[in-house]
Amino acid sequence: MPRMDAFMIRGGTPLNGTVPISGSKNSALPLLAATLMADGPTRLDGVPRLSDIDSMIKLLGELGCHVQRGEAVDGLDGPLTVEVRDAESCEARYDIVKTMRASVCVIGPMLARRGRITFSIPGGCAIGDRPIDLHLRGLEKLGARFTHDGGNIVGHVDGRLRGTTVYLGGASGPTVLGTINVMSAATLAEGSTTIVGAACEPEVSDCANLLNKMGAKITGMGGPIIRIEGVDELQAVEHRVIPDRIEAGTFLIAGAITGGDLKLTNANAGHLHALIDRLADCGVSVSHDDTSMTVHGNDATITHTEFATQPYPGFPTDLQAQLMALLCFGDGMSVITERIFPDRFTHVAELNRMGARIRKEGPSAFVAGTEKLQPARVMCSDLRASAALVLAALGIHGETRVDRIYHIDRGYEAIEAKLQNVGADIERVVVDQ
Repeated sequence: MPRMDAFMIRGGTPLNGTVPISGSKNSALPLLAATLMADGPTRLDGVPRLSDIDSMIKLLGELGCHVQRGEAVDGLDGPLTVEVRDAESCEARYDIVKTMRASVCVIGPMLARRGRITFSIPGGCAIGDRPIDLHLRGLEKLGARFTHDGGNIVGHVDGRLRGTTVYLGGASGPTVLGTINVMSAATLAEGSTTIVGAACEPEVSDCANLLNKMGAKITGMGGPIIRIEGVDELQAVEHRVIPDRIEAGTFLIAGAITGGDLKLTNANAGHLHALIDRLADCGVSVSHDDTSMTVHGNDATITHTEFATQPYPGFPTDLQAQLMALLCFGDGMSVITERIFPDRFTHVAELNRMGARIRKEGPSAFVAGTEKLQPARVMCSDLRASAALVLAALGIHGETRVDRIYHIDRGYEAIEAKLQNVGADIERVVVDQ
């Protein structure tokens, strides 16, 4: 019988204290891919220690990079230094990319710098269809060509990529990784590129800031139109990854759901306006300064709210499941509409196993608050659903077992240690599945 890690959580205790927020996973992965285009060793500070990061490091190694991890700071993060030493390998193998969707971020840098790449369609969480057609279409506009070969997609460039106007709007809004892929490729293209319908997420701006430090000429990041003037080469630099806004949001909700006060350091409230607004609407206040946030859960009375996930600066889909967990403990009926990934409701059945009263209708979920949630054995299905189950367990008196937590290890650095440090009774155990 296979054995896997699980969390045993004995909830009902308010969480109080300080939590350091790690560097952003969703930013660090494309930043690591961007190092493929630079001459010399690039140092990235604040790269979290996560299984997805390990997968990207392995992929970079197979693409000829030497990657070295520096000493951790306060037990977290630690710098990564990446240097291209062999530019001959151009294959992103299925064995690596099947576990991590962000592996798609190497396509643009590889085509821009080496002129070719062979890759498999990437994997990741089972939260609905996330095609990469917008990535390929945008890169084709720059002059790349793609063919299929034995289950792989082969990309090549004759000569140098050429700047042009690229529209990246999709059925569910702008594509973050697609914007980063095309933007990265365009930095080494001949002439000017304009991306229309660009994603506005902070992770796009962070990658643009790294590329500009390297010598790129990018303007407009953070808005829907990005302009890039192509350059001949990029040089290695040092750069710090932005704080992880999804981890920060998850811990804000942890404080609210347990009725505690949590201060988050290395946190940017400017990246979480939508969440802070919805927390206030359902009775939870958050104070902040330039580098920290504090959730005041000890005097909060959770009520209800309505929201729909939207592209940034709207409410992030990556926090939908966590806020749903909080609203299960609220008073009244909340309505949640998922407009980014309509299938992203796998956590509903597991929350209902804990006594929640959630009804799904199409792209919406109706959450009737209750005080009768009970501990149960539940199973993780994707990264953010995993976080929702952990949060719910923290708010329930009694012992809950959360299985298949390898999902949560993809996106939360040392989550049980951070929770233990602020009073949570949570233990990682090995169990039979």
